[in-house]
Amino acid sequence: MKDWTFLVCCFLLSWSIMPVNPQILGKLEHSQKVLETPPLEHPTPPAKLPSHNPTRSFWIDSSPDANPLAGHGSKDPLPSEADICIIGAGITGVGVAYHLIELLNNASLSVKRPLRIVILEARDFCSGATGRNGGHLTPAAFLEFSQRQKLFNTVEAIKSYELEQHTASLLVKIIEENGWASDIDLVEGGHVNILFTEKEAKYAHKDFDMARQAQLNLDGVEWLSKEEVEEEYGAPYPGFREPGHNVWPLKLVTKLYQHAQAHAGQYASLSLHTRTPVTAVTHETTDNSSTYTVVTNRGSISCSRVVHATNAYSSYLLPFLAGPAGIIPTRGQVMATRASVGTDQIKTPSWSGNEGFAYWFPRPVTNDTENPLIIIGGGREAVSPSYELYVDDDSETHPLVGQALREFLPSVFEGKYDPDSEPEMEWTGIMGYTKMGDPFVGPVAELLVANPDGDLYKKQYIAAGYAGHGMPRAFGCAEVIAQMIFAEISDKEWKEPDWLPQRYLTWNRRVE
Repeated sequence: MKDWTFLVCCFLLSWSIMPVNPQILGKLEHSQKVLETPPLEHPTPPAKLPSHNPTRSFWIDSSPDANPLAGHGSKDPLPSEADICIIGAGITGVGVAYHLIELLNNASLSVKRPLRIVILEARDFCSGATGRNGGHLTPAAFLEFSQRQKLFNTVEAIKSYELEQHTASLLVKIIEENGWASDIDLVEGGHVNILFTEKEAKYAHKDFDMARQAQLNLDGVEWLSKEEVEEEYGAPYPGFREPGHNVWPLKLVTKLYQHAQAHAGQYASLSLHTRTPVTAVTHETTDNSSTYTVVTNRGSISCSRVVHATNAYSSYLLPFLAGPAGIIPTRGQVMATRASVGTDQIKTPSWSGNEGFAYWFPRPVTNDTENPLIIIGGGREAVSPSYELYVDDDSETHPLVGQALREFLPSVFEGKYDPDSEPEMEWTGIMGYTKMGDPFVGPVAELLVANPDGDLYKKQYIAAGYAGHGMPRAFGCAEVIAQMIFAEISDKEWKEPDWLPQRYLTWNRRVE
């Protein structure tokens, strides 16, 4: 214990010679207060449908074959009936279909006919947050542990990280078992969290200590002194390294859909209709059976169950989720910029810093002479006090956020990025934030404190509100929704996974 205390003291003493960082730092606490405060416009209007002309994302638009399913099913006639309508074709919506088909195939139920699963997407396939994010697949190791332990309890705090470990490891397993790694640019480079301020370092060490005392699995976590980070990467700040991957998210979700579609077999049928925005979900009860009508711009589908996998846009169809008690659309900005040096100096890890306001990683290079393309997102701290909250328009970028992103890497890694260089691409995407920082998962009806029309939402489900941290959580939350639906149709009791935090469940997240 004395050795550990000595190391921490040495770590913190290095702050006496820290360089001045020109970035806007220490805004996390203030942004959280803004997130929890009702906006001046009250009641808060629900989200709008996704914009018709979104900015061009690297993942979607950098090559003509990046999105082979872009307009899939957009001209095919809609089925008049389905068993399950999934609204949203990102990692959550496709994940629900994937897990459902896996469950059906493994159970070998005796069915009269295949379960008809339909995915509806407002724009092109996977063109929402999943197709516009930073490309990270890194489960949180321990940050925020002490706060979660204080707000909830030790078991709940531990499950926060177990869910992310489960989700990320399951995705990597699926990728490797199916031989998709090279197709989706899976890179296991680890993740470095850089600590710019003494306060940030102090909280990180507190989280680590509390997590270690609670016996959270901290395998792979390695503290790095300022000297170690500077020598290896060229940034004069301390930090820590944790396990992590990067992926081409759109290509991953494409593979997941294609796999699910190919394995639907005798127990399920799966269809996808892009460019088919859902404008309403209505409810009817006839002959003691309950059905929903999912209304789109191309016609309507009658179905028995609906899954809301629309994340930031959830309140468009579920208006009671508008505002701080629900899901707040929040615009994130990302750009692709070229480093001035090669991978031998940039290395391969992904990064985050400034309390999570900045995140970046180098794309794989095709040859040794190529300088890597860096995907960097964040910069919302530059537009305080709004932080791009309540912005659901991804058709434009914010100039101040763009300036912060352009200045960030040259200021942190001196000589490795040209401060006058312009990005090769720059885009925005809409994240879904919650004041708790955690998603809503489960039956929609359970969200409502007062629900006089109990049948209205009885067989509707939601997994949404990932607060900018969806890649290591959404696929696991989709698995929970699939398990709930499977338990219902097979007349079995749903059993809660050991890794699922209780607070995610809708019956623990009531909305007025």
